[in-house]
Amino acid sequence: MKGRPTYKTLAQPKWEVVLTEKKSKFLGFAYPLADPSEVGPILKSLKHRFPKANHICYAWQTGIDTYDFKVHDDGEPKNSAGMPILGQIQSFALTHVLVCVVRFFGGVKLGIGGLVSAYRSTARMTLEGANIVEKPVKMVLELYFDYGNLGRVMRLTKHWNLEIIAQKMEMRCALFLDVPKKDLDNIMELCQGIPGLTAVVR
Repeated sequence: MKGRPTYKTLAQPKWEVVLTEKKSKFLGFAYPLADPSEVGPILKSLKHRFPKANHICYAWQTGIDTYDFKVHDDGEPKNSAGMPILGQIQSFALTHVLVCVVRFFGGVKLGIGGLVSAYRSTARMTLEGANIVEKPVKMVLELYFDYGNLGRVMRLTKHWNLEIIAQKMEMRCALFLDVPKKDLDNIMELCQGIPGLTAVVR
């Protein structure tokens, strides 16, 4: 099975790292991100918490072997905020991560270079203080087999400590398992030794 067996992300959110630059205040936040649909509610909560902020800029990245990402400058000059934030996510080799920087304008313009530096530094400081963890890439393995082989299948599941996502126990059974990618080839090979079992990877 090709592809990376693990990925790096955050164990939990990292709150409010502060950087001050020429009276402007930059607050950094980082979040583990299961799906991009989570971004909207997080931004809404930040806007509610900081109603007087001038800008809430962000970048997120998801995916394992290929990446999806989005950057948002929220009114700052193009590529002066979101891209520097994304650059730090990528510099730390992280995925499934959202980093937001809340800016309060202090009355002194920083220029493009100053903005890039401030947003990059805030993102870097936020990620430096975060709890970064390495997680296994998981695949969904669907097993279809006769009820008579249930004992063998369950022993296999228990031996590899696999999480059962869903199951249907009838004359013809179905078992849906969360399988670490690094173990998949070995488990598939063992499945071939169970008569009448069909294994499908999603």
